[in-house]
Amino acid sequence: MRRRTASSVPIEQMEKGTGKNHNTRLCFLASLSAFFWILLLYVHFVVLGTSNSNATGDSLKLQPSNVNTDSINTHLPDPHQIQSDTHLETARVREPENYPESVTHLKNIPAREPKKPGNYPKSRQGGSGETKKETKKENKEKEYPSFMRALRTVENKSDPCGGRYIYVHDLPPRFNEDMLRECRSLSLWTNMCKFTTNAGLGPPLENVEGVFSDTGWYATNQFAVDVIFSNRMKQYECLTRDSSLAAAIFVPFYAGFDIARYLWGHNTSRRDAASLDLVDWLMKRPEWGIMGGKDHFLVAGRITWDFRRLSDEEYDWGNKLLFLPAAKNMSMLVVESSPWNANDFGIPYPTYFHPARDADVFNWQERMRNLERKWLFSFAGAPRPGNPKSIRGQLINQCKSSKRGKLLECDFGESKCHSPSSIMQMFQSSLFCLQPQGDSYTRRSAFDSMLAGCIPVFFHPGSAYTQYTWHLPKDYTKYSVFIPEDDIRKRNISIEERLLQISPEQVKIMREEVISLIPRLVYADPRSKLETLKDAFDVSVQAVIDKVTKLRRDIIEGHTDDNFIEENSWKYALLEEGQREVGPHEWDPFFSKPKDGNGDSVDSSAEAAKNSWKNEQRSQS
Repeated sequence: MRRRTASSVPIEQMEKGTGKNHNTRLCFLASLSAFFWILLLYVHFVVLGTSNSNATGDSLKLQPSNVNTDSINTHLPDPHQIQSDTHLETARVREPENYPESVTHLKNIPAREPKKPGNYPKSRQGGSGETKKETKKENKEKEYPSFMRALRTVENKSDPCGGRYIYVHDLPPRFNEDMLRECRSLSLWTNMCKFTTNAGLGPPLENVEGVFSDTGWYATNQFAVDVIFSNRMKQYECLTRDSSLAAAIFVPFYAGFDIARYLWGHNTSRRDAASLDLVDWLMKRPEWGIMGGKDHFLVAGRITWDFRRLSDEEYDWGNKLLFLPAAKNMSMLVVESSPWNANDFGIPYPTYFHPARDADVFNWQERMRNLERKWLFSFAGAPRPGNPKSIRGQLINQCKSSKRGKLLECDFGESKCHSPSSIMQMFQSSLFCLQPQGDSYTRRSAFDSMLAGCIPVFFHPGSAYTQYTWHLPKDYTKYSVFIPEDDIRKRNISIEERLLQISPEQVKIMREEVISLIPRLVYADPRSKLETLKDAFDVSVQAVIDKVTKLRRDIIEGHTDDNFIEENSWKYALLEEGQREVGPHEWDPFFSKPKDGNGDSVDSSAEAAKNSWKNEQRSQS
């Protein structure tokens, strides 16, 4: 038989065969599709689901990994190297190596191990409580990385400067050194050039009458703290050029010398020029932006009222440095602070004694213990006939009428009051020294008398108790006697009778307390360094550091002083550790501000500053 060709197959048979093959292909495709979808669902729900579950579980079990910090550590300073550089010679600075700002806060941060779900305290699960506060604190720490690094230096026990570093701004010389070069312009009546010698201590005093010790005594001007403090800062053992390590930042602006040049015969624009220039310079610095200047401090060897001009009237006194918004954030150390403002702090007037060694202080203290003191009380000063509130006239009369009292009357012109030897000799011969208000609340004489081991008698709390809270005990009865002014002014009590009520044993205890305070009331010679004792500079710097550190911790912990009343600033300085609220105080009448805004808070304060200058003028005539 001849084989049939495909073309000869009947069409019906071909169609039947084609339909059968078509159905077979459809079944195959359907089966393949079903298999694909089953496989897809299996992969999605079984394989991927298990993988995600394991990944989630693993992520909850992650432990802090050991990050390779080799590259970072090449930039970080060796703690042992830092320790070896702690105690420095003059003008040397503790210099941690420079490294990227992004890693500055990583060095001492301990790794935190996250907890597993279900192990959190109930307070965390509920979104509140102590753990939530801790989380908030951690977030705050991340928010302030710059000063967190400074705070953490305290934790490095091998670093003796931990928590004590000071960064000093490198100011243009117009803010300090140029003033010393133009020293004849610093006062209308006093040649300040001789008083800026010997690092600000002035010319040495001759010990002709044997009143002083053989070394460490200088004719120091009472307004020279600006330069003395700045020169002492150059000897500070924990200086750093890395501001992120700094517990505080020092601004070496000679604010007192600046205003002294322009107080008389210059308009307000001239008086304010350097202060405005300084603030503008500081605010452009990166260090300022960390805390808006709240970690900055400066020193002015004048009373606060020279920097608190309330208006731009030409007749108004002083400049407005302490009222500038930026300056309100800084801390200004002055020889007399305002009881109603929070941005200035009292530090001692300079005395004539500037020891170079601990032994100088110890020898002086022992000498003051063994002196014969023939006078019950003494007073060095002049009356204030133009001031009806002054009690100086009554004090002078009581000194004159008492056989146990000694008076060194300060007439204008030539006077023994202007002789350091005469003043110190009288104080060394007295058990008690009367210290009424000066031209303002305070006077240098209070520190001269305590240096002589003489127990001070104050008549206004603003003369010492609310001023020098960093340097003097809060319990003023330990080292002084307080007789309210009204007891003299209105009741005319006898000072002699009041002092005789104190037993000889108590007098001895009080005198020993005064003598023990001497190191913290004097400024050591800036060209040397006391070995173990803390002088007025050391006490002041540590107080600033404590203030800034507390503020930083308050920021981290979310503490706010919402109830702070600046007008009661003097009360806050008297609070004990941990106290935050103030209330009525026995000294309120001494610091009440008249409702009309006049009186002590404005007019009298400015007038006091003017009188201070007028009396300086008379003393030089």
